[in-house]
Amino acid sequence: MPERARLTVTPGPSRPARAAAGARRIAAIDIGSNSVRQIVADVTPDGTITVVDEMKAAPRLGADLDVTGVLGSAAMERAAEAVGRMATLARQLGASRIEAVATSAVRDADNGPQFVARVRQEAGFDLRIIDGAGEARLSWLSALAHFDVGVGRTVVMDIGGGSLELSLAADGVLDDLVSLPFGALRLTERYLRDGAGARPLGKLRRDVRDALKDVLPRRDWRGAQLIGSGGTFTNLAGIHLARRGMLVARSVHATAVPRVDVEHILDTLASMQPDERARVAGLNPERADIIVAGIAVAAEVMARLEAREVQVSRYGIREGLLLELARVTPTVADPGEARQRSVRELAERCHYEEGHATQVQRLALRLFDTLGARIGCTPADRQTLADAALLHDVGYHISYDRHHKHSYHLILHAELLGIAPDEQVVLANVARYHRGAPPKRKHRNFSGLDKEVRDRIVRLSALLRVADGFDRGHVGAVGELGVRFLQRAIRITPKPAAGATQLRLELWGAHRKSELLAELAGVPVEIVASDGAVLSSLNVDGGEE
Repeated sequence: MPERARLTVTPGPSRPARAAAGARRIAAIDIGSNSVRQIVADVTPDGTITVVDEMKAAPRLGADLDVTGVLGSAAMERAAEAVGRMATLARQLGASRIEAVATSAVRDADNGPQFVARVRQEAGFDLRIIDGAGEARLSWLSALAHFDVGVGRTVVMDIGGGSLELSLAADGVLDDLVSLPFGALRLTERYLRDGAGARPLGKLRRDVRDALKDVLPRRDWRGAQLIGSGGTFTNLAGIHLARRGMLVARSVHATAVPRVDVEHILDTLASMQPDERARVAGLNPERADIIVAGIAVAAEVMARLEAREVQVSRYGIREGLLLELARVTPTVADPGEARQRSVRELAERCHYEEGHATQVQRLALRLFDTLGARIGCTPADRQTLADAALLHDVGYHISYDRHHKHSYHLILHAELLGIAPDEQVVLANVARYHRGAPPKRKHRNFSGLDKEVRDRIVRLSALLRVADGFDRGHVGAVGELGVRFLQRAIRITPKPAAGATQLRLELWGAHRKSELLAELAGVPVEIVASDGAVLSSLNVDGGEE
């Protein structure tokens, strides 16, 4: 049994022509009410999943299903042709198995069997129709592989085009699976055909609210960790990140969207016409007409749970199906496990200098514990600083020249599970500013971020710069740091590690990088040598290196 499923992404242009030795190439296709999506991936016996290619289409198979009770012939044709293209791609890529499942639209339609036959004719395989509980279980399996759900209560909600699925779990053990006919396309057609005005949107929300009372006991699930999958949530996360200047983020996966922001975004989108929504940054224009209904459902689930935020998953039914086909059962992870493992694996892939990285991490956290609160850091910043310290020199993997900028790009584009995209942007920037010029508004990677994020980056990079300076020779010469925040200065007194004879280089390195910390603290930073000599940030001359 593998320790934990691990999903990584291989970009299309460099995708392997065939599965690596010991891996099995599998294709999974999810046919929903709004879209059809395929993922082709290599799966190894230890549970490592490498995405080789993805394909999607939006035939809107479930359009008008509520009114007619059948799938439209044109929509069926578009969907069947899309599945046929996906099957061709999967075979060309050497997939040993192709599995396709259909969800709400096909199972609810009177002519569902006709569509199954059309897919068989077009793609050459049988389509499996799964029920709502099956959908919810696959969504849960995907969440289990990508989030830490081992402690406390968790609710996974998957909003598709035709239905809402809820997976309810306690300490990583499933308790209940729920399916309701509250998909974004279905509810748009049912309530919002004439626009998302206050009255129809209010009725939609009341009806969803009333239905949730019967299936989601508040007393049992209040305050549960909430994870959302499906197009509604990836677009919600995209809008949320865009509003914070975070469009540079590699992925929306693990974005935490506060409930208050969900309501603000819903109000904003509801006040627009679909053509206006199509121009909203972070929103896929093809979803502009149904996004309001989807977010309204999410808002009602959040209200029912009294959830402070929803964590967004970019993975869903397809990935759950892939895990099922590969017979990989993800094991429950404790909080922080995925993050710690992802950061360490990135460092190792980049052949990091472990001794230097861990030394800088240790010294940075020592500075944080004494000075962090004094310069405005929060407790949550400690882990960000720890990770940035461990990864700050991974850019050496490219070259020494401009390695801090290479570190930024490597971290920004890495697949780091357990780290939200906005947090990953901060992490990459803190590592980038461990040397060279301090953060400046003229830097493109920095200027577009909102002020709160910029301030975090400045505070944490100020601490990291000094910590890195204290290991300028990469030999771990500093054993301990004495740190005092006095009325007139910050005084830092390094003590040599066992076997170290002198700290001249380390004193110089920290001194040269102390100006930003002094600027934040409002007092000079004084580096004190063992003989009492003081190097003050007031006397730093020229650049760092």
